[in-house]
Amino acid sequence: MFNAKRAVSLMTVAAFALGGLAACGSDGGDDEGSVYFLNWKPESEETYKEIAKVYEEETGVPVKVVTAASGTYEQTLKSEVTKSDAPTLFQINGPMGLKSWQSYALELDDTDFAKDLNDPGLALKGEDGKVYGVPLAVEGYGLIYNQAIFDDYFALDGAKASSVDEIDGFDKLKEVTDDMQARKDELGIDGVFAVTSLASGEDWRWQTHLANIPVFYEYRDEGVTDMQEIGFTYSDNYKNIFDLYLTNSTVEPALTPSKTVTDSMQEFATGKAAIVQNGNWAWSQIKDIEGNVVAEEDIKFMPIYTGVEGEESMGINVGTEAFMAVNAKASEADQQATIDFVNWLFSSETGMTYVTEDLGFIAPFKAFGDSTPNDPLAIQISTYLTNPDLEAIPWVFTTFPSQQFKEEFGQSLAQYASGNIEWDEVTDTFITSWAREKANLG
Repeated sequence: MFNAKRAVSLMTVAAFALGGLAACGSDGGDDEGSVYFLNWKPESEETYKEIAKVYEEETGVPVKVVTAASGTYEQTLKSEVTKSDAPTLFQINGPMGLKSWQSYALELDDTDFAKDLNDPGLALKGEDGKVYGVPLAVEGYGLIYNQAIFDDYFALDGAKASSVDEIDGFDKLKEVTDDMQARKDELGIDGVFAVTSLASGEDWRWQTHLANIPVFYEYRDEGVTDMQEIGFTYSDNYKNIFDLYLTNSTVEPALTPSKTVTDSMQEFATGKAAIVQNGNWAWSQIKDIEGNVVAEEDIKFMPIYTGVEGEESMGINVGTEAFMAVNAKASEADQQATIDFVNWLFSSETGMTYVTEDLGFIAPFKAFGDSTPNDPLAIQISTYLTNPDLEAIPWVFTTFPSQQFKEEFGQSLAQYASGNIEWDEVTDTFITSWAREKANLG
């Protein structure tokens, strides 16, 4: 039986439980072993490379970091694992990913970092009950908004609300953002929502993150955690918010298939838009953009409302999808070097500082105690997770059948935004592609 409150409570414990871990890093004595980490977060590439350099200087163990381009991780991994110098540390995208990569994933039950999870239930386990993946972080996403722009709006005569607190559902969100869009010149913005990035490989916020919401509600209604066939019964709710993004945006909908995530974040950071859908990882992007005008105290989260009954009690989307896996086909020396590196990253003082301050992760390990990244969006997630009146929406998109499904859905969204197809065709693509790709999994 699918239990949303249980799922979220696990994540809450993972993020905030207290505890400790004795240092267990590499002794640097195994000069035969090395680490090759295939990273899937482009925004974290430079930090991982710095971590690799520091670790190599400290232990003498070589660490290579390669980052897959956005939206190409599975493709890159399939190519890299066939090489003689294959990744020793890679990432699995939840249960669906494990089905594809089980034979390459080393059992991790006896590793220190697996034992150090605040909640063992967060580990990625195979059908044999053994651990094959361990989460890197607990993360959250929703509607990131600029409080300063909203305050300017609330000060206008005839504003549809006087505080963000009044926005607790789709109807009010639409009323307020429709009015803000109509008065965008007064507010000095190009549009309420930053551009919807629908370029190929840049649409993950919509074909994965936004799609999480209707699928979560359908799972909840059916009392399940996965479905071979899906009805997309909350299709109209998805359309509600997607249409709002398109119409109350900085550009005309027909231009969105050429836009990227970088375009979207640039608009928000430079004050051209009041809202952008993204996660806590976005702060590092926003603050480093040249011309950023968003002050730390003004960057906030609100839930993504779609018009579902009872959504006033729902919070932001919280979960994890990136599970660390060690290559079972690598040499024993490389496996041990890789395990030592991960232990160091999540238990040593140096490693944990990088995780919290530079990567900005809310790490699910006892060693971190109650420490939280000192950035405004991570702090916002903490606030949502500890709010007794709100239930976070867990990440169920890890059960989506394949990358192919996501790409087909994303392409249909781009065609819809361009005016080439009707919404019914988008819904049909979602349903038929899901069923086909689930069937292909056997």
